[in-house]
Amino acid sequence: MKKLLLVRHAKATHETGFVDFERPLKPSGLQNAAIMAGRLKEHNLLPQILVASPALRTISTANVFSQHLAIPKSEEIMGIYEASQDQLVDIISQLSDEYDFVGLVGHNPAIAQVLHYLTDEVHDVPPGAVALIEFELDTWAAVSGSAGKLIFYDSPKG
Repeated sequence: MKKLLLVRHAKATHETGFVDFERPLKPSGLQNAAIMAGRLKEHNLLPQILVASPALRTISTANVFSQHLAIPKSEEIMGIYEASQDQLVDIISQLSDEYDFVGLVGHNPAIAQVLHYLTDEVHDVPPGAVALIEFELDTWAAVSGSAGKLIFYDSPKG
């Protein structure tokens, strides 16, 4: 069985002076990332590894999760930044089978699209939202449309 935790990066600044790749988290984004990591910890939802876009806002979100969940620092995958749904599914299918529970920290619209593609469920995915998908599969390469079941969803909004 494989489990995938989709995480949309927390709230980032939209102030001028930052190129998109280097937009930092707002103080409220850092706080919300800590809150969401705490909620995962309360439910004992601890990924073995995190993979993240190397953009500043996603790495910052992943770092908060790593610290609060006491898991290794995230691995950066450039392809997650500006990924389409298909590109993100391709990245997921190439995850190492040594891991049964992986957290992926990325960006919308791809996070929301992949959530829908893998589970057939439609959810608003605001900054900081998390969605845990379970697959009755033995390999990441077997992950495909409608193959997963959403078993946990939460966001800083509620």
